[in-house]
This record gives sequence, C-alpha cells and structure tokens, in this order.
Amino acid sequence: MSDNQRVYVSILDKEYQIACPANEREALHKAARELDSRMRAIRNSGTIVGIERIAVMAALNLCHELNKNRDESLNEAQHTHSSLNKIIEKLNSALLQN
Repeated sequence: MSDNQRVYVSILDKEYQIACPANEREALHKAARELDSRMRAIRNSGTIVGIERIAVMAALNLCHELNKNRDESLNEAQHTHSSLNKIIEKLNSALLQN
C-alpha cells in the first residue's frame, strides 16, 4: 500500500496536484516555493516570454547550480582525502621512529 498523499503546490499562480509521501511533503512545498520564486524572477526580467521557456530556463539554472555544487563538493572531498593521507603518513612515520 502506498503512503503517497495528494499535495497541491502553486507555481506562477497555477495549481498542481502531486503525489508525495507524507514524510516528504514539507520538502516538496519548499522546492515548489523555490521554483516559483525563480520562475517569477525570470518572468519579471522581461527577457523570456512563455511559461514553457521560463520553466526551461529555471530548470537549466537549477541544474547548473547543482552541478557546480557537486563539483565543489567533490573538490573539497578530494582535498580532505589528500590532507588526511598526509596526516596518516606523518603518523605512520612517527610511529615507526619509536
């Protein structure tokens, strides 16, 4: 049995009904508010006309940010891994000297 519930979100003054697990309801509302905000900003810039084009631009912007954040996180993880390896090498060296 599915625990999905009907959730209603409003994006650019249009209401959408979405099936969503109860424990993810607040996250869905938060995502919808973020998307609505971004789409309104694109629409209000006046450079892009049409709901579909606005949605595509918002999606592209979000994907770009997601990829950028993933790349930054990967770089940080690699740097941390490298730093930890240096510490381990120093510890091993110190232990071997004793």
